[in-house]
Amino acid sequence: MTSWKDGPADATALSTYECFDCGTVVEAESNPATCPDCGGELRNRSMPVE
Repeated sequence: MTSWKDGPADATALSTYECFDCGTVVEAESNPATCPDCGGELRNRSMPVE
């Protein structure tokens, strides 16, 4: 397993996702794809938006 600068990667760690449309925040192990509130597209908050 490769280590990051701040420690080893944890494949089971929760990521935070945010809905582009309504702003709902969801924590999940993998991308849930759609917002549970409005059906909009979710983005991983740890990834920069270009």
